[in-house]
Amino acid sequence: MYDSGKVIIGLLIFAGIFLFPFIYDHGSPAPKPKPSLDTPAIKALPEKKCVEDTQFMITTHMQFLNDWRDQALRDGNRWYVNKEGKKIWISLQNTCMKCHSNKKDFCDKCHNYAAVQPYCWDCHYDPNGSKL
Repeated sequence: MYDSGKVIIGLLIFAGIFLFPFIYDHGSPAPKPKPSLDTPAIKALPEKKCVEDTQFMITTHMQFLNDWRDQALRDGNRWYVNKEGKKIWISLQNTCMKCHSNKKDFCDKCHNYAAVQPYCWDCHYDPNGSKL
């Protein structure tokens, strides 16, 4: 094979270009975002508790919100009873966003990190009153 030198050089260049992102980044993940809980409503709470415990909300909030939506809109039940037995009004804007009013620093940080685009804002308004 007369062009073996060119083929080998081409393969080395291809391998270098292909592997560059992995070698350059050394496989380290981006730092995990820390959502801001610094809102007037949260500061005013005597007890810093969400609808459910923090770990539950972090890991399953999207399924939880989907279940809330189905329960409220499809079943007509607007009340949720949490694990502690407390009744909570089912409303994204009047329950969740009442405390978590800093959408940019709370919701968007994690959603951008995870590269997801939730469809909540197709129907709902953010706390500042703009539809996204």
